[in-house]
Amino acid sequence: MRAPSTAALLVLASLCYETQFCHASLQQEALKAKERYRLACPAYDHYARVPHAPYSDGPLRLPFQRPSSHCRTFESDLVEKTITDLSERMIDKDLARIFENAFPNTLDTTVRWHVDGTEKLASKGMQWNLGTEGAWEGPQSFIVTGDIDAEWLRDSTNQLAQYQRLAKKDQSIQNLILGAINTQAEFVIEAPYCNSFQPPPPSKIAPNDNHQVDNVHPAFEQSRVFECKYELDSLAHFLSLSNQFYEHSASTAFLTNRWYEALENLLAVLDQQSKPTFDPNTGAYERNIYRFQRNTNVGTETLNLGGIGNPLNYGTGLVRSAFRPSDDATTLGFFIPANAMMAVELRRTADILSKAGSSTLAEDLQTRSETITKGIWEHGVVEHKKWGRVFAFEVDGYGSSIIMDDANLPSLLSLPLLGFVTRTDEVYQNTRKMILSKQGNPYFLQGRNFQGIGGPHIGTQYAWPMSLLVQAMTSDNDEEITRLLAAVKTAAPLGLIHESVNVDRVRDYTRSWFAWANSVFAQTILDLAERKPHLLFGEGAEKYVIG
Repeated sequence: MRAPSTAALLVLASLCYETQFCHASLQQEALKAKERYRLACPAYDHYARVPHAPYSDGPLRLPFQRPSSHCRTFESDLVEKTITDLSERMIDKDLARIFENAFPNTLDTTVRWHVDGTEKLASKGMQWNLGTEGAWEGPQSFIVTGDIDAEWLRDSTNQLAQYQRLAKKDQSIQNLILGAINTQAEFVIEAPYCNSFQPPPPSKIAPNDNHQVDNVHPAFEQSRVFECKYELDSLAHFLSLSNQFYEHSASTAFLTNRWYEALENLLAVLDQQSKPTFDPNTGAYERNIYRFQRNTNVGTETLNLGGIGNPLNYGTGLVRSAFRPSDDATTLGFFIPANAMMAVELRRTADILSKAGSSTLAEDLQTRSETITKGIWEHGVVEHKKWGRVFAFEVDGYGSSIIMDDANLPSLLSLPLLGFVTRTDEVYQNTRKMILSKQGNPYFLQGRNFQGIGGPHIGTQYAWPMSLLVQAMTSDNDEEITRLLAAVKTAAPLGLIHESVNVDRVRDYTRSWFAWANSVFAQTILDLAERKPHLLFGEGAEKYVIG
């Protein structure tokens, strides 16, 4: 008897998945066929660089950039329904096409490894625990950033943010996000000072070489860590992923012994990085536990003073960050946006732990949040001769400050989205006017075809569409939002949101495949669909609430 063809097995795989009534052996063969097909899928890094039909009905004729359904790394019927619902209602069919490509991009392309938590039973004898009790148990999800086959704590949290509201109704999404929390917890236990990680050992995916020569303390295992730049916001994003999950699903399934161990590691880092450079009583130099030096000719890729960074004062209540969310080195180590995010996420985590019965730990987190918040208002707000009281980007506690903003999140522009201030806060409004002007922000970049906030990571000619999207989500002005959406749309000729765009030539961009930026676009559309539906659906339209 002739064996079923691969195409036939792919059909059977879909039927097995949908009905769950297949014989076990047939189901296994069908899944193997699907995996063989995926191995033949084109690398999305290359696929995304070329436009594909069908094209949108709008004047820009934007391409359809989703991979074939058999090449997608994760699927959700509720995600597909959301795409259909919004795309049909949106008046601007070019914007609708970008949403169609961007909203599912994380699921389509970046779920490098996912298990639902039952595999241990099906894999008797495998060393899943790797010698540590509880390690890698339960659902696990390894989410890569896109064209780099590694997971950043910050990126993966933001990549999953637009699906959080679906978690209560879609068990597969809930399991995926729970898996992401569990995996991040393992990463924070492994190396709490590091920002990006290799595929988990149980995935059996080979680690990658980041082609850098780094001298880092504390030392880390290179087969587990892709890069070890200490970024305060990375740890805040670990908390944020858990807090968003709880907010939208009401589930506390992530509160495992491993999660609490990760939290303990996180708090130890906060304690260590709250210490000043010099002893406040004796004035003696105290070397920071974290040191990073890279063999490079790019100044933002390493820390000065033997890998320590510039001195920081005592008594500020702030926490040092060696690197920014752009992965660039800080100039003054008290990076205000990350401190603001950490203060908010500590407070949110404290609320969850209090309800879960961990009152002592909750009180500790609440106190830490209040200390950082006080430090920001006392040391992170400066008087500008033109703009008045504004938030500084970085400070050192000695009175020095850096006045600028960077496109990467968290940023000063994103402070209301973080939950640190309201959109109408006077200091924020002063800051917003400053950082969205060429006179106030050295990295507000303008050219013949595009303008927005960039940063030193890419250079002084490339603005990030992400900054325009954050600007839209922090604005109540219909005209401003409409203008920003139009600008982002014209800077997406491939139907995807790029990392950065040349302000003089929008077809000159960095990274065709950057899942984080696509996620921020999706979040912007979902925000406007609920907050300002008339801008997307026409006058008098009802709001659309995802989930």
